Amino acid sequence: MAAATSSSISFPTKPSSSKSPLPISRFSLPFALNPNKSSSSSSSSRRRGIKSSSLSSISAVLNTTTNVTTTPSPTKPTKPEKFISRFAPDQPRKGADILVEALERQGVETVFAYPGGASMEIHQALTRSSSIRNVLPRHEQGGVFAAEGYARSSGKPGICIATSGPGATNLVSGLADALLDSVPLVAITGQVPRRMIGTDAFQETPIVEVTRSITKHNYLVMDVEDIPRIVEEAFFLATSGRPGPVLVDVPKDIQQQLAIPNWDQAMRLPGYMSRMPKPPEDSHLEQIVRLISESKKPVLYVGGGCLNSSDELGRFVELTGIPVASTLMGLGSYPCDDELSLHMLGMHGTVYANYAVEHSDLLLAFGVRFDDRVTGKLEAFASRAKIVHIDIDSAEIGKNKTPHVSVCGDVKLALQGMNKVLENRAEELKLDFGVWRNELNVQKQKFPLSFKTFGEAIPPQYAIQLLDELTDGKAIISTGVGQHQMWAAQFYKYKKPRQWLSSGGLGAMGFGLPAAIGASVANPDAIVVDIDGDGSFIMNVQELATIRVEQLPVKILLLNNQHLGMVMQWEDRFYKANRAHTYLGDPAQEDEIFPNMLQFASACGIPAARVTKKADLREAIQTMLDTPGPYLLDVICPHQEHVLPMIPSGGTFNDVITEGDGRTKY
Repeated sequence: MAAATSSSISFPTKPSSSKSPLPISRFSLPFALNPNKSSSSSSSSRRRGIKSSSLSSISAVLNTTTNVTTTPSPTKPTKPEKFISRFAPDQPRKGADILVEALERQGVETVFAYPGGASMEIHQALTRSSSIRNVLPRHEQGGVFAAEGYARSSGKPGICIATSGPGATNLVSGLADALLDSVPLVAITGQVPRRMIGTDAFQETPIVEVTRSITKHNYLVMDVEDIPRIVEEAFFLATSGRPGPVLVDVPKDIQQQLAIPNWDQAMRLPGYMSRMPKPPEDSHLEQIVRLISESKKPVLYVGGGCLNSSDELGRFVELTGIPVASTLMGLGSYPCDDELSLHMLGMHGTVYANYAVEHSDLLLAFGVRFDDRVTGKLEAFASRAKIVHIDIDSAEIGKNKTPHVSVCGDVKLALQGMNKVLENRAEELKLDFGVWRNELNVQKQKFPLSFKTFGEAIPPQYAIQLLDELTDGKAIISTGVGQHQMWAAQFYKYKKPRQWLSSGGLGAMGFGLPAAIGASVANPDAIVVDIDGDGSFIMNVQELATIRVEQLPVKILLLNNQHLGMVMQWEDRFYKANRAHTYLGDPAQEDEIFPNMLQFASACGIPAARVTKKADLREAIQTMLDTPGPYLLDVICPHQEHVLPMIPSGGTFNDVITEGDGRTKY
């Protein structure tokens, strides 16, 4: 069955000798798609059902650490090590064992799986695997968010497993989040036996139907013989093109059925393969370079699609001198502390980033989707500029804003091509945007990101500034959703891609703590900090138990203002400060901190401390960082703080708010 995809570019039958191999993924694949599967081009060709001439390009991409090579012709992949099964070739084994071995053959080392009646066969099989570690979450939503944190921080697909019924439906928020933020995810769910499907059996939900519109593709396995093919397709779909979540629903009787697997089945994705994007044409790239040379005020608008292209983006900026504004999802694709960085644009972006877009004459939109939180009023967004849009998903091009020039393809490949043109024509072009950069520097000096201090109270922005200083901007940061999320985006200076993990498109509260678990598992030597709010934190507070049991050194910087901060800010600004259920403390004891987050940590054996005065904050954060293992620091902040700047929803640059807080009436 062919998977639906929004790409609309045909797949060439023969790679050009003058071009790089075909782009496969918007994100990096820092692993071989089938690292243990040994096959020749001819046998792969028979399995995949495509021409061997095309396959040389595909396999070169899938088995190297980047989407493309810098040499003009494809490089041959290193022959992967032959997979050694624990079963004899002709030995029957349960469908669950076939499923687990299929994961092993995809190079899976970690899953986030919570057992139940319909998935216990899979868990039994996992105990027989010597190469897959299960990190046991305490809630299925914690499991899927942890799988997302693993994927976002590593570039590898995240794997989560849940049982049927409520276990499967608890994955829904994570699947929707992964789709909106283009995160490669494979979710496996148990299902009631085939004969009971449709009978309203105990813990039966039609999860394929439930998730159809929030996954890139999904499967209901009805034949045990299909497991090897379906798992291979699921990983290919999740990681290729525009990444996303794929769900595989496996009935319990399929898990229990004995079979001898055929590992050499061809993938059946002819429609999807036919729409894989081509390399960008040289004429289009030269046209973009010409527009740059004619421009006086260009600006780069980069998003999550550039996370795998940070080196190429850096070289492009070095060659052109064009300032860079990033979306929330694109933070880290270009160093935030660089002089050409305008930091984040959009609703809570910097004044100077939004000024740059407002006054630009050329907007280079790379790996972005013109989200409403960036554009505000669409008609007024970049109204003076010619727009160049490069994205791997053809559905995004022209969806919200019509570009003057568009390229549907891999941003990495397009940047490499443009860099080559710029290098060859450097003397001829002599690009100089110094006057424009000086104009923006005036705005930077006039409207810096700032905050006010009131007595001994701790400004939440200051806490993040200190964390940035004490970690030298090198920590992996996860967040929940709300005011703390925006402050973490504004005041931590991300230097590399995949340092910043946040629920962007869906805005799912409760994301921060489990995402930090996934990031810590994927990056055991990294400093991982969950910057969270009290509202978001408590939504998945049970994952403290996972952190303790798995001995993960996750640090939690809890910005606790006793309120649902972002909704409260809108109440202050637009509803005359009328509190409509945004106070999260105990109304009977407003002078006390409720709930006591330190006791949650204590119940799970995690060291914790509370800080209430600005003068004590530096030492408290340093103690958190110096303490081995996990640590929770409860930072009590005033609830009157507002995230500024702010462009109201549907507004324009002229509507930007730069002053005020909850201490003022509006």
